[in-house]
Order: sequence, then C-alpha cells, then structure tokens
Amino acid sequence: MSEKWDKRFLDLAQHIAGWSKDPSTQVGCVVVGTDREIRSTGFNGFPRGIEDNQERLADREQKYPLICHAEENAIMHAARVGVSLKGCTAYVTWPPCTRCARSLVQAGVTTVVYPKGCQVPERWLDDFELSSAMLSEAGIELRTA
Repeated sequence: MSEKWDKRFLDLAQHIAGWSKDPSTQVGCVVVGTDREIRSTGFNGFPRGIEDNQERLADREQKYPLICHAEENAIMHAARVGVSLKGCTAYVTWPPCTRCARSLVQAGVTTVVYPKGCQVPERWLDDFELSSAMLSEAGIELRTA
C-alpha cells in the first residue's frame, strides 16, 4: 500500500480508538483487504453485554481480565459476520501485544502497520519486543507508517 493509504487507515484506526471507554488507553484497529477494502474494525472494550462502567474501567484488577483488545475485537467481529482476514493488513494505533500478535497470526493477517514514533509505556516494552519477534518468526511484516 502507498504511504497515502497507510496514513488514511491509521487515521481511521485512531478515530475508532476514540470509541473506547477505557480512561487510560484507547486503541483502534482497521483490517484491510488487498483491494483496500475495510474487512473489519475494532477498539478496546468489554465484550457485548458486559457492563463497562467507570469503576470497572478505572480498576486494572477488574479491567484486564474483562477487556478485549482492539485487534481481538476486529478479528472476533470478522468471525461473527463470516469475513476472512487471510492475507489482510491490520492497521493499529499501537504495536500489538503478544496476545493480539498470536491472534493476528492465526487469523491469517500478513502485515501489521502502526504509527511511527508510537510511545509505548515501559511496562509493555518486553511484551511488545516478544510480539515483534513472534510476528517476524511467523512471516508477518511489521512496519511503521
């Protein structure tokens, strides 16, 4: 894809991230097919039917076991409506964690793009390093735009 399209899809992922109610981190994902068609989108949040009140969202002990990451939501939405993500590109507002990296691998995504200069909190750096290695080993292109 061209730089112009990369920017458009990263901008869209950033817009979708704003739909998250998480007060500390908002992440968006747009999964795009080879003809630049949007196959699925997702943002981090609780599963359907699970109350996402501010008390739960502000408490990491309660939030982490419940929350779906943006990439997971995009993959699960695609599965729910019967859309294949094989051969697609995932545009995300953060580099994927190991949990999401393994899901992207299993979904058949071939490229992951995240913004240049993305500031990842120190507590996540080891996980992102491992996820990058995992994606590389699986033959998935990981790049910034």
